[in-house]
Amino acid sequence: MNSRRLGALIRKETLQIIRDPSSIVIALVMPVILLLLFGYGVSLDTNNVRLAVVVENPAPAASSLVRAFADSPFFRVAELRHRAEAEHGMVTGRFKGIVVVPAAFAAQAGRADHAPIQILLDGADANTARLVRGYVEGVWSKWLAHEAGLRGHGLLSPVAVEPRVWFNPQLLSRDVLVPGLIAINMTLVGTLLTALVVAREWERGTMEAMIATPVSVAEILVGKLAPYFILGMAGMALSVVLGIALFQVPLRGSLWVLTAVSALFLIGALAMGLLISTVAKNQFVAGQIAIISAFLPAFMLSGFVFEPSSAPVWIELLSRIVAARYFVAILQTVFLAGDLWSVILPNCAALAAIAAVFLAVTLRRTHKRLE
Repeated sequence: MNSRRLGALIRKETLQIIRDPSSIVIALVMPVILLLLFGYGVSLDTNNVRLAVVVENPAPAASSLVRAFADSPFFRVAELRHRAEAEHGMVTGRFKGIVVVPAAFAAQAGRADHAPIQILLDGADANTARLVRGYVEGVWSKWLAHEAGLRGHGLLSPVAVEPRVWFNPQLLSRDVLVPGLIAINMTLVGTLLTALVVAREWERGTMEAMIATPVSVAEILVGKLAPYFILGMAGMALSVVLGIALFQVPLRGSLWVLTAVSALFLIGALAMGLLISTVAKNQFVAGQIAIISAFLPAFMLSGFVFEPSSAPVWIELLSRIVAARYFVAILQTVFLAGDLWSVILPNCAALAAIAAVFLAVTLRRTHKRLE
């Protein structure tokens, strides 16, 4: 490659970015908007669950249990007297669960006898039903321990469980989701940056003028990648700052490792965008291909929301060619656990292989002739 021609191409692309605000919008404004929308809109935490507590015999013990549910941050409790009313409310979607405290509950609890309660759950959303069941059982266990303490004896249990949560002690889904959101955003941004801009040049005829010059195919590709790489890294930096400052996500790993891994991933995303623009040569088509081939697989198959290992075998195998899967794993590790090289290095090798494939295919597909 000729350094003079390459410098002229990079300067030309830089001037085009400055004069065309759409590239800046894609690289800097879109990540902020997507991060805010997904960061606040997507959550795996279940709070303020509408729960009906049916107390068939309002006695002190039953009232104490109702207060335990009402004091929990996970529930919005409606105390009812009739089970039929609660069941109707769950059928109509008013309640997500029902706790039935039977009439004999107070008497059985007073004699230290078995005092069961019944839990009815709306299983239409299986994940929410499992969470609500866990929350109810947690409140029930704490209430039992509290009542046992008031009577002057401990709660007898054959097994004492002392849970310890690593990496995300507060069990905040946002701390896991935001690093994944950054990966999803940069997948879409990196692909669109080169896919739409280069396709626009094909539409306007400026690409044909460039082909007529003595520049080589490699110089064209590097000249296209370099300015958008810098712009994409600026968008990545902005996303990381927002994740740390706005969403309070901890960064326990090295900033240098995060930068190096992001650069490697962004090269692959930009190369994918160049390949799309080479095939499509039309902005609308290039945008649709970028969303279908980059954003949707990254969102569904990267492990951002759904664990690929729980999917059918062929889906899990398909997810192995999605670069975002490896980037999500690295980001979650660097943010929450630190620089764990046993996780970072294999995923970096996969990212490097995917980037090399996209660059090689793009170089082979790009010709200095009109077809």
